[in-house]
Amino acid sequence: MWRDWHSASLFLSIAIAVPLFQTARNEAAWRFPYADVHGNAWTNVVLWCACWLFTGVVFGLAWLLSSLFDLIGLHFLRDLLQHSWFNALLFGASFGASLGLLRERDGVLRLLQRVVTSVLAVLAPVLGLGLLVFLLALPFTGLNALWEATKSTTPILLSCVIGALILANAVIGNGEQEELRNPVLRPGAMVLALAVLPLAVIAAIATGLRIDQYGLTPDRLWAVVFVALATAYGVAYIVALARGRMRWGAWVRPSNLRLAFVVAGVGLVLATPLLSFNALSTADQVARLESGKTAPEKFDWAALAFDFGDPGKAALKRLAGSKNAVIAARAKGVSGKANRWDVAAIDRTQTEADLLVKRLRVLPVPVPVPLALRTKLTDWQGCGAGREDRCTLLYRPAATEAVSIKQSCIDDLAREPKVKEENGAMFMATVPSGCGVSRYRLTGDTWQRIDENTQRPLTPVERAALKAGDAAGKVEIRSVPARRVFVGGVPVGDPFE
Repeated sequence: MWRDWHSASLFLSIAIAVPLFQTARNEAAWRFPYADVHGNAWTNVVLWCACWLFTGVVFGLAWLLSSLFDLIGLHFLRDLLQHSWFNALLFGASFGASLGLLRERDGVLRLLQRVVTSVLAVLAPVLGLGLLVFLLALPFTGLNALWEATKSTTPILLSCVIGALILANAVIGNGEQEELRNPVLRPGAMVLALAVLPLAVIAAIATGLRIDQYGLTPDRLWAVVFVALATAYGVAYIVALARGRMRWGAWVRPSNLRLAFVVAGVGLVLATPLLSFNALSTADQVARLESGKTAPEKFDWAALAFDFGDPGKAALKRLAGSKNAVIAARAKGVSGKANRWDVAAIDRTQTEADLLVKRLRVLPVPVPVPLALRTKLTDWQGCGAGREDRCTLLYRPAATEAVSIKQSCIDDLAREPKVKEENGAMFMATVPSGCGVSRYRLTGDTWQRIDENTQRPLTPVERAALKAGDAAGKVEIRSVPARRVFVGGVPVGDPFE
């Protein structure tokens, strides 16, 4: 939804600061009566939603008219709607016009605000009952169920906290005279207020566990900030309930006002580059990698390259020169990729190459196979990517050539051909003519598969002789020795050359 969390923080800071500024402007002093601040905040929300709704209606009407004009061959409106500049102009005009029109009808906005808060207040007992059941069930289910069910525990809990705060404040209203005293709504709001702190604490535990297991990331640091703010609200609401009991609204309203200043200030600071979550996350993740706490194959290279900003890219360049050969190789491979999907492909190939060792038989003696060769062997022409496909590799240490044979192909050749009957005639089923033998040759630092039917490059002397022989008509057949794979003395596949 947001381009980044900095933009979201700036928007949140502005959204909270605007009603504070409106109240101070109306008071002509730095006074902030809660009823006015709360009323302005809800009015702004209603106004914002109404302007978006009006803008959507305008665009719907524009597309309807364009379709109508198309019926008679007038395509100017359809063509205009296909240009971004016209859409931007139409959006600005419609949003601004609706904002100006509704601002001139403050009474209508206030009425809409009361309607919206009244409707939302009806949902307070529903959410309150759900959260109460959830919290009462936790001692029996245990917290482990939360970590096993999803990796989004913290966002879900924080969303519940936000919903509880909105609905609870819809019930208590702008002041004591507007507080709803329905025997169902009032206890529902109190349950919501009571549930905020436990939910925030559980979210804090979940975030702490993720950080301990996987280290810092920008998203987890943002989660720490949001959990801290949710905890502050939870403490304030628990204190208000303890001191005010049934009249807890009178105690929580001043706390809401003070916390509004805190949240606006925190959001404004986080929207600036004063505190770099990318730099903090990069330093922590690299430290875990270099210390061995995180293995190179389990390290999130894509996040370092594409999620941690400039600090992540700088760290990637530094890791490319690491004394650890595995880390350096992975860093160099990731540095040349344009997007995180290419990095994910590297990770998949690396995983398949590591798993290949478990199903690979190396002859004539078992020796380690270079990673570059194992990576090539995982394609369908070599040993395949199937976790159960066994494979045999003819390879010697420091050799520049290797040959792979799929076990499934050998099994097919060794199996007794079946006799089939068709149209009264008996015949033998077709037996595979080859065994999928694949040759690989090392050129520089790269292993390449050699196509058996590809002629090797000729030398200048051979090219000259070829031209002369063709011109003189010297074409003949010779018996020449050939290299070939034998399994148990039985030739398998075609001759190499």
